Amino acid sequence: MKKITGLGGVFIKASDPKALAAWYQEVLGIGFNGNVYVDFPFTDEEGKITPGSNVLSFFKSTSDYFDPSTSQVMLNLRVSDLLGLLDELRAKNVTITGDPLVEDYGKFAWIMDPEGHKIELWEPPVKS
Repeated sequence: MKKITGLGGVFIKASDPKALAAWYQEVLGIGFNGNVYVDFPFTDEEGKITPGSNVLSFFKSTSDYFDPSTSQVMLNLRVSDLLGLLDELRAKNVTITGDPLVEDYGKFAWIMDPEGHKIELWEPPVKS
């Protein structure tokens, strides 16, 4: 099976994403710095930053980005071979929503789990 390499991020719908991000910053000390998303860089045991990060991001509650799911949360999973994984998921009759998308910051595709949660699959770009 093609590999899920880790959690890319957690996306949460909110009625007021900026206010919720401000609360997370004020109460929990998470540095949103006026944004509705934050990257948590990976660090080694000594606290040195290593390649990669996890993202926490808030979306407007009216966003259609999570569609067709009605869930308020969407996971983003990092993968090592998106197109190969999609072939394997199709063979297992997993629902794939939309077409894969290629951006400067990686390749994306979306699937649905058996309970109707949308999962974003993300293959980060290869660093040269």
